[in-house]
Amino acid sequence: MIKQYFIQAIVQLKQHPLISSINIMGTSLAIFLIMLVVMINNIGILSFSPESNRDRFLHGSFISIGNKNWGDDSESSSNGAMSLKSVNEIYKSLKTPECVTAYTVYPSTVVASIPGQNLVNLEMRETDAEYFKVFDYTFLDGKPYNKEEVESHIPLAVLSESTARAIFGTSKGVVGKYMLINYSSCKVIGVVKNVSILAEKGFSEIWTPIGTISPAATYHDNSGIMGAFSATILAKDRDDFDDIRKEYNKRLDGYNKSLEPTGFHIIPRSRPYDQETENQVIGANLEPDVNKARKIEITIYVILLIVPAINLASMTHSRLRQRMIEVGVRRAFGSTHMQLLNQIIIENMIITLIAGIIGLILSLIFANTMASEFFQVKWNPSLTETQIDFSMLFQPKIFIYAILFCFVLNILSCGIPAWRASRSNIVNSLGGKIM
Repeated sequence: MIKQYFIQAIVQLKQHPLISSINIMGTSLAIFLIMLVVMINNIGILSFSPESNRDRFLHGSFISIGNKNWGDDSESSSNGAMSLKSVNEIYKSLKTPECVTAYTVYPSTVVASIPGQNLVNLEMRETDAEYFKVFDYTFLDGKPYNKEEVESHIPLAVLSESTARAIFGTSKGVVGKYMLINYSSCKVIGVVKNVSILAEKGFSEIWTPIGTISPAATYHDNSGIMGAFSATILAKDRDDFDDIRKEYNKRLDGYNKSLEPTGFHIIPRSRPYDQETENQVIGANLEPDVNKARKIEITIYVILLIVPAINLASMTHSRLRQRMIEVGVRRAFGSTHMQLLNQIIIENMIITLIAGIIGLILSLIFANTMASEFFQVKWNPSLTETQIDFSMLFQPKIFIYAILFCFVLNILSCGIPAWRASRSNIVNSLGGKIM
């Protein structure tokens, strides 16, 4: 039966090429626009290397502190990244997660070179050894540094593929060679595949052990609470999030007690955040409102669906008017209202899916070619241009959204005309009239 509906839909497309072309173009444009919005809204949530485990991440990017002499916490607070001490006390001591990593909240710009070559400005991030367990980098050569090397403050570096080419002229055979980072000698230990800047926690061009190149590890403020570091928790499973937060709150209470003599205390603000909540952070002093963000997103989707659906409904009505004699004949031979309604909706759904596939392909191509204009991170001190590839967007969630929007658009644009056509009496149908 479905095969017959598909053949009938193709026949209808061939019989009315102009109307069919306009219908497909209109539907494709609608799906193109809404899928582009979906991609822009979801690029911070979708999992891709080296943040392939975003569904298991909990982030502690910032910290908020108050002081008994500052007044109410809602009016007076200091907000920013954490000191390494704070990360170790609150996050690194957690036992429930699979792994916890500490790293500088933003990459910093450094100058790199080898003797006899020009200096190159690059982005460098300091990390612990667990960083390469939480984030899954593709190593093209070499390996990451281990815990012992980090604790020994051995000056090592993992380079991105493009960085290795910029410094050594090649990305192969550079492991074991030495380079200068901020005029300090450093041994290359590994080379990884380039990382998109859209991987906010995983992006850099050089990775070095904490405290070997820059003074970030020793920087702190407000009684050693604030500094330059963030933390990311990798849970064993999303079901562990509540247990992790409970343990986190116990660690936080203990840390706050140790801070009592200083007059400072940490304001929780419901941290740590999962990936969706983290993606909504607009300031370290504000707690994200995920429900509000979802409502806004749904409202945008509804508007983008209803407006084209109204236009497409008129074209569907025009197509059905030309088929009313067929409807009347089928009614006369015993077809029920539901059979006719199902056929019309399924045939229109096939056309909508064809147009939807075209719209999805166009949105993927457009997103890939216009990445720097449409995809931006919230805080980006780097001058690195945004790069994106199909693997970041070519994911099951995007396909599910596309099919869902095709289905909804089909119902909105075809539902009422199809219902009216199926309910029309036989005499009116044979006369080419819709009820």
